[in-house]
Amino acid sequence: MKNTDSLRLVGVLGLLVAIFGFATDSFLSPRTFLIIANQIPALLVVSVGMTFVVLIGGIDLSVGSLVGLGGAVLGTLSIRGSFPLPVAMGATLLCGLLLGAANATVMLRWRVPSFIVTLGMLEIARGGAYLVTGSKTQYIGAGIEPLADPWLLGLSPSFAIAILIVAFAHGLLTLTVFGRKVIATGTNEEAVRLAGIDTRRIKLAVFAASGLLAAVASVMHAARLGAADPNAGTGFELQAIAAVVVGGASLMGGRGSVARSVLGVVIIAVLDAGLAQAGAQEPAKRLITGAVIVVAVVVDNIRQRRGVQR
Repeated sequence: MKNTDSLRLVGVLGLLVAIFGFATDSFLSPRTFLIIANQIPALLVVSVGMTFVVLIGGIDLSVGSLVGLGGAVLGTLSIRGSFPLPVAMGATLLCGLLLGAANATVMLRWRVPSFIVTLGMLEIARGGAYLVTGSKTQYIGAGIEPLADPWLLGLSPSFAIAILIVAFAHGLLTLTVFGRKVIATGTNEEAVRLAGIDTRRIKLAVFAASGLLAAVASVMHAARLGAADPNAGTGFELQAIAAVVVGGASLMGGRGSVARSVLGVVIIAVLDAGLAQAGAQEPAKRLITGAVIVVAVVVDNIRQRRGVQR
């Protein structure tokens, strides 16, 4: 079933490439695919974290704002604080980790739904980004830009790092006891708890990892811009959720795959790039992308019902 889902996504991706290749003159070119590959590392990393969150039946709406706040912390420490770039990066990652853990702590301590907690963190982190930067974009300098510059075969170091993170996360989910516990928690949390497994620790680890990966994405995004933008990451949470859903994950938890979420990211990126080359304006692009996401959810829901009936 999992292989069938993956093949179905590959088929959808191939169909999109064929359609845009026929509809435009320059889509089927190495340059187009290199541009797409070098644009998606930050979203790839955020989507990995979102996959784990969705698998446990949660949602993390704060990741986009954490990308903005992470960039703000990175820029402020490296520019105003004159800290070495590696130290500023380390502080950025720590900030993301702690805020992700804070999401889980509030959620677990007071039994507040993750949707509400992370919605609050979305506003807190975005406000923090504006305060730290004075609502202005800060130029970080050439020190961070090589992370996003073309490197091996025209691909950036950020892309290579994102692929390594994807590979590690896929292995963690499919080959380890922790991965099985994550899936089991989303499938039937009560049964997992009765089996003597502390689901609170699993949820804490997952949300902390989501915050950490958002911070990694903030570094990648800042490298692309060469600057810290307090508006960075706006909408990332919706794009990541869309990629995970298109990848076949269930928002009810218990079903999902890092590899298929990556295919979801690529499908959305190809759709966006193809529509742009076809001359679609931003409103039309958003309308079509949204429609594709809704169709993906409806098709998945129908498939699940048929599976239950059988």
